[in-house]
Amino acid sequence: MADTDYLDWPFLDSRHRELARALDAWAAQHIAQKHDHDVDAACRGLVKQLGEAGWLKHAIGGTAYGGAGEAIDTRAVCLIRETLARHSGLADFAFAMQGLGSGAITLFGSEENKRDYLTRVGRGDAIAAFALSEPDAGSDVAAMACAATLDGDDYVLDGEKTWISNGGIADMYVVFARSGEAPGARGISAFIVDAGLPGFEIAERIDVIAPHPLARLRFSGCRVPVSKRLGAAGQGFKVAMATLDIFRTSVAAAALGFARRALDEALARATSRKMFGKTLADFQLTQAKLAQMATGIDAAALLTYRAAWQRDQGRRVTKEAAMAKLTATETAQQVIDAAVQMFGGLGVVSEQPVERLYREIRSLRIYEGATEVQQLIIARELLAEAAPRG
Repeated sequence: MADTDYLDWPFLDSRHRELARALDAWAAQHIAQKHDHDVDAACRGLVKQLGEAGWLKHAIGGTAYGGAGEAIDTRAVCLIRETLARHSGLADFAFAMQGLGSGAITLFGSEENKRDYLTRVGRGDAIAAFALSEPDAGSDVAAMACAATLDGDDYVLDGEKTWISNGGIADMYVVFARSGEAPGARGISAFIVDAGLPGFEIAERIDVIAPHPLARLRFSGCRVPVSKRLGAAGQGFKVAMATLDIFRTSVAAAALGFARRALDEALARATSRKMFGKTLADFQLTQAKLAQMATGIDAAALLTYRAAWQRDQGRRVTKEAAMAKLTATETAQQVIDAAVQMFGGLGVVSEQPVERLYREIRSLRIYEGATEVQQLIIARELLAEAAPRG
């Protein structure tokens, strides 16, 4: 691990420091920076590796089901994502989706649901996915059209989901659909849908800038038992937001991991690249850029671990998590862009570390709430705080 001073910040406990250092040592030995072109196989392999090594137990809650604790430790999740992202974007993705895909089960699942799914997810024996977005309902969840109609002891699902990470390789999907108890966001329910159910198909695989399993899902008369509903009928928006509340801050942590790796690469390049009888690091323009990169990373890290700490204290973090994600993802984009610039032509050669980071960071500014949505969330919270009381 390069600069570990941040591990001594008061937001973290000794167990967090031990976790980060142990994972960094493990990842250095077991996680390859490059993966073969079969991304599905690579992801399956990473989930299995992470499960067998015990890291996925931090992605689920409940010691009875193999979790590291009764509740998910947000700071641990953040440290794991930051560390993995520094080593491999795909490894970070594999860990994050196990948590996001099963988070609703941890929070709202019945004992039977938890026993059936969480144990396998935590061991890496089952791959999880979170299916919220639709072609016309991304950030605007209230526009959801996928329908769930109650029919006896089953719900019948009809509609589509898209941009679903792990789509095509997941064993189970937490799917959100309009069940009609009320208009807008109040009439949505959440369900566990097993891969292979009749009426459920992978309609399309989607290729993106940083390859990972992604798909459009289609439901046509897909019957899901009422026992697979998470929370009460019409509680789906609450289920989704509670799940995202845990993992949104960890998106900021992943961005930090990418940014720290980019800074390390930039420092190595700047101190070794010869130019006009000097090294690149001898030029004041380079020094100013490195200072800006490092300062931005520390500022983003402070916001990230503040939000994670607050959530672990049981406090509401809607504004703080939005600030962390906004700042960390935008800062990481700037840091990585600066690193690519320092590498010159080599920075845009396929599979060079900074080129790979350039592709990997871009989606983080969009998923789990785009930058613009985070700005709206922060402003809404500020205005609510400023409103007259009484």
